[in-house]
Amino acid sequence: MLARHRERHRTEQSGWLRAAVLGANDGILSTASLVLGVAAAHGSRSSVLVAGIAGLVAGAMSMAAGEYVSVHSQADTEKADLERERVELRTNDQGEHTELAEIYVARGLEPSLAKQVADQLMTHDALGAHARDELGISETLRARPIQAAFASAGSFAVGAVMPLIVAALTPAAGLIFAVAGTSLLFLALLGALAARVGGAPMMPAAIRVTFWGALAMGITAGVGALFGTVV
Repeated sequence: MLARHRERHRTEQSGWLRAAVLGANDGILSTASLVLGVAAAHGSRSSVLVAGIAGLVAGAMSMAAGEYVSVHSQADTEKADLERERVELRTNDQGEHTELAEIYVARGLEPSLAKQVADQLMTHDALGAHARDELGISETLRARPIQAAFASAGSFAVGAVMPLIVAALTPAAGLIFAVAGTSLLFLALLGALAARVGGAPMMPAAIRVTFWGALAMGITAGVGALFGTVV
């Protein structure tokens, strides 16, 4: 009897990791940009903090709603495809055997072996075999809307808190430089961490996130300074 060996892969983390990284990145960047825009417009500390807190709450809710709707649409598509496969398995079982065998032949198996594999897999779990090998749906990569929504909202809030804490603790005279500098540092660390967990090179990821973060914050601060002068 063969011993079972459960090997873990990074793709198993791709769903929640993508949502968490996206949420935290947006939380840091959007809140820091909002704080910098209001501060550059000569807003008071209380105005800066109120704007930041409002941005945190609105952003977290927006991320949760957007992620839920997006992933739920994917889940609905998967559900419809699985239902279609159930119908085809009931009405054309032999055709489904042939279809699955052809998939394995295309992947390199001899026709006789492909037919044997298809027959055995469909005897064990016909729908599961077609979901995995025909539709590309597996339990690991299956859409989970609620999980994605909570991960996005929670990570956004965690990210957004960071520039808010810096804004609350820094003297007004140095607030813009402190928030901008620490936020860029947070973004670089987040990019490196995400790359590390995903098995990608850390330095390019950190540079990429930092560059776009600096650009976004610079433009927002510039707009704030412009309107603070004009209005």
